[in-house]
Amino acid sequence: MEDAIFVDDLVKSYDGRKIAVDHLTFNVKKGEIYGLLGRNGAGKSTTIKILTTLIKYDSGIANVLGLDVSRNGSEIRRRIGVVQQEEAFDFTTVDNNFKLYGMMWEVPREEANSRKEMLMELFELNELKKKRMYDLSGGQKKRVQVAREFMHDMDIFFLDEPTVGLDPIMRRNILDYIKTQTKKGMTVLFTTQNLEEADYICDRIGIVNNGKKVAEGTSSNLKTKYGALRTLKIGYSSDRKIEQKDILKNVDDEDIIEIDIGESEISVVSGKIENVVSQVLQNLSAIGVKSDKIMIDNPTLDDVFMKVIEK
Repeated sequence: MEDAIFVDDLVKSYDGRKIAVDHLTFNVKKGEIYGLLGRNGAGKSTTIKILTTLIKYDSGIANVLGLDVSRNGSEIRRRIGVVQQEEAFDFTTVDNNFKLYGMMWEVPREEANSRKEMLMELFELNELKKKRMYDLSGGQKKRVQVAREFMHDMDIFFLDEPTVGLDPIMRRNILDYIKTQTKKGMTVLFTTQNLEEADYICDRIGIVNNGKKVAEGTSSNLKTKYGALRTLKIGYSSDRKIEQKDILKNVDDEDIIEIDIGESEISVVSGKIENVVSQVLQNLSAIGVKSDKIMIDNPTLDDVFMKVIEK
């Protein structure tokens, strides 16, 4: 697959002292959804501003659709869509926002009206169409920001925190619509603080910290590599009081991170859960405790994020 975005050894400093993007390297394939994750100030928004030709970088390579962002800004801007954290056209109504976008992108009037009606319906904006943008809530503004970009065709969609303030149903609707568009060939670079939605939508993920990439891969691969902590949950019934020493007999102390004994469930957190399960179950059986439920929680992107950011 061809690269839609290619970044190599990218460096950006705003003041010549503090580095916002620190020798960052990654690529995004055509038709791929790539998630750029990191804490506030990690360099995500700066990277998107560079790739969308809003700011210049100091050194390295930044190509979008095979074009150098420092020399081909106008051509790149014609082929991309961008949702930034900042607002635009907040002085006008929701309806006029869509009309302005249609005019900006020179969409024929009939097609622009058709798209506007479809997007208004899809993003549940019809009741807001006569309201001015500055009267909307944060979540409502974000819905408009995302929806109006689809007034025009684009090869790459850059989304910087696109679901902030949205309720779970609308968030899922927007993510699903973005997924359908990538199946038609659109590429997406996506930043978010919501790791659950990154897990849901992204084909690959890059985690950045202090401007540097600290991990990259599919969600599944990252969980396998970094999400070492897993939780064993055992539902049980017993008339006797269960002691921790009874549960952990012959279990290596270094394999146990945390244990909680509830009235009907035992929870054991371990970095080597495969070494723990069998022995814990044997121990419970030996003291006459019957297990009616056994479950092992899979690692999450939250586990991965905490691990790679802290290392």
